[in-house]
Amino acid sequence: MKEYEGQLKADDKRFAIVASRFNQLVVEKLVQGAAGQLQKLGASSNSISAFYVPGAFEIPAVARRLAHSNAFNAVICLGAVIRGETPHFDYVAGESAKGIAQIANASPVPVIYGVLTTETVAQAMDRAGSKSGNKGSDAAQAAVEMIHLFELIEKQLGE
Repeated sequence: MKEYEGQLKADDKRFAIVASRFNQLVVEKLVQGAAGQLQKLGASSNSISAFYVPGAFEIPAVARRLAHSNAFNAVICLGAVIRGETPHFDYVAGESAKGIAQIANASPVPVIYGVLTTETVAQAMDRAGSKSGNKGSDAAQAAVEMIHLFELIEKQLGE
């Protein structure tokens, strides 16, 4: 059986981070985690671009444009949707996730979902660098691995 797996080397790769400004305290920690992990894996700071949108609902529109721009090897989507007292959470979280998934399925480059959906601010902070690690860092690592896996597929299968 042949097995294929991506590498964790970000050298000479270009990354777009699409981040929501809503819940900025949490999201900025995710962005820092992602950028730090990319640099740890070999990306230069000049190869990372951050695009800020108002909220998680707006992430897919920008991610789609960046994914099809031929300017980046991967797009990392970061945000935080925290449940409130209204059903707004359900609509924003669901539509953001659905939009990012649709883009990822049709994109020539990896599009990574790193939008937190939590019940409380404390849970979000835990996932942005406190108790549960940094999900922005995890998303960046997934992006690097997926870039290499896409390249392997193209090379091995001629796609």
